Amino acid sequence: MPYNITYERWASDKDKEIYIFRLMNSSGAFVEITNYGATIVSVVTPDQFGEFGHVVLGFDNLHAYLNNTCYIGSTIGRFANRIGKATFMLNNQQYFLEANEFENCNHSGRFGYHARIFDFDIVENILKFTLMSHNGDGGFPGNLELKISYQWTENNQLIIGYDAVCDEDTIANFTNHAYFNLSGERDNILGHRLTLNADGLLETNNELIPTGKILNVGRRSLTAKKIAEKFGLAGIPAFNQYYILKKEPNKQPGGLNHAAILDYEASGRRLNIYTTYPGLMVYSGDYLLSSYPGKTLKNYQPFDGLCLECQLYPDAPNHMSFPSAILRADERYDQKIIYEFTIMPIKDND
Repeated sequence: MPYNITYERWASDKDKEIYIFRLMNSSGAFVEITNYGATIVSVVTPDQFGEFGHVVLGFDNLHAYLNNTCYIGSTIGRFANRIGKATFMLNNQQYFLEANEFENCNHSGRFGYHARIFDFDIVENILKFTLMSHNGDGGFPGNLELKISYQWTENNQLIIGYDAVCDEDTIANFTNHAYFNLSGERDNILGHRLTLNADGLLETNNELIPTGKILNVGRRSLTAKKIAEKFGLAGIPAFNQYYILKKEPNKQPGGLNHAAILDYEASGRRLNIYTTYPGLMVYSGDYLLSSYPGKTLKNYQPFDGLCLECQLYPDAPNHMSFPSAILRADERYDQKIIYEFTIMPIKDND
């Protein structure tokens, strides 16, 4: 069966049509995406035994997304992650955003792109979404046009491209908020192994706002015991940590860094993540809850999925020492993320 993209009407909301799209390759592995929030609904790939299963969290019911408070699979914008005190300065003017987490703005609040209905187009084997975000939208300056492309390859790579322009200076930071689970949703994520190609991380305060200090990664590990005891069951705030990727001398084609490897030995599945972004956020899903059942008909619980969000630095507009998140009126935002689903190499026991 050749590679194809099909779609059908899912529902309507706010007088706009909502569709679900399926991108399938010749092996039968597929991705489902909806234009509501440009959201990844499912990714289905084989394990080491050839059995297909879901490797990201998602719902079959649109109402679950309309009531989703965990951003499951959603596109995040205009600015992903947190902005301290819900305000920033740009060109000597102060802008105020919605404070939806303590006194801070997280994922652009209620006006984020996770709850927008995107226009779409299909060009050969690429699904393209477009959103116009107007001046003052969520408190952000400028009329911004965002284009997101999704491509599913024969090698089970989901390639996501973010392209944006704005008619005046603004700030921008886009990512996808997929929760990964390589067990096929049979187990939680505590048995997964995560390897990051990072040499630094951002220190944060107790509201997860960067202090501006960059720490060395050192020999840190996130074992199941450490995650469960230190970050989940002891009542400590959820594990949200931004890691700064190593600058590889020989990047992948297209300027991509090999950012992370996520393994689950029981299924033999491996997720490789490549990106042009300077870092990624690791969120252990401590507060993950859903009032609707997921793909295996169970409501999602803490630690059922792991977020690996490639993006610019959190709170970058408020830290002159961080790489700039300013999108100038004469510039184009151009970033890419690749999720590659493979099988772990067979161990040599000799």
